[in-house]
Amino acid sequence: MSPGNQEPVKIGLREKKKQKTRLTLQQQALRLFREQGYQATTIEQIAEASEISPSTFFRYFATKEALVLDDEYDPLLIRAFQKQPRDLTPIQAFREALRSGFEAISSDDKEALQGRIKLMLSVPELRAAWLIHQNNTMMLFVTIVSERTGRSKDDFEVLTFSGAVLGAVMSVQQYCLEHEDADFITKVDEALAYLEAGLSLGKK
Repeated sequence: MSPGNQEPVKIGLREKKKQKTRLTLQQQALRLFREQGYQATTIEQIAEASEISPSTFFRYFATKEALVLDDEYDPLLIRAFQKQPRDLTPIQAFREALRSGFEAISSDDKEALQGRIKLMLSVPELRAAWLIHQNNTMMLFVTIVSERTGRSKDDFEVLTFSGAVLGAVMSVQQYCLEHEDADFITKVDEALAYLEAGLSLGKK
C-alpha cells in the first residue's frame, strides 16, 4: 500500500476517553488561567475543576507547563506528512498534511489551541519552555524531511528548509497573538504558500 492511500488509524474507545480527559484538563486549565492568572492557578485547582484527583492529573500531564505545551498535533502532522504522494515537494506535502490533519479538529480543540498559543507567548516561563519545545519539533521535522528526500538529517538544505518551515509557523503564532480573530491553521497555510513562492517582499 502506497504512503498516499493508507487506511486511517482507528482510535479505540479507551483512547477516545483519554483524549477527552486531556482536552477537559486543558480547557479547565485555560479557563482558570484566564480568570486568576497562570502563576496563581494550581494543579489541584485544575484537577478539581476537571473532576479528577491530582494523582490522576499526572497520568496525563507531567507538569503544569505541559498543559500548555503538550498536544497530539505533532504526531498527527507527522503521520499525515508521511502519507502524502511522493510527487509532491516537501512544502506541498506539509501544506496538504496540515489541511488533512486538522480538518477534523473540533471548534473546542481550535479554541484551546488558540488559547495555549497566547499563553505560550505571553507568560515568560512558558515562552522559555516553548522555545526548547520548538527546537525538538524542528528536529522531528528534520527527520521526516530527510526520510522523504533521501538525504541525511545533518544535510544543510534539509536543516535550512526545516528551520524555514518552523519559522513560518512561529511567525503565525506571533501574528495570532496580536490578531485574535485570525484562524491559526489558515494563516499557517498562507505563510507556507508565501514561503513556497520565494518570500518576495516589496515596499507597500
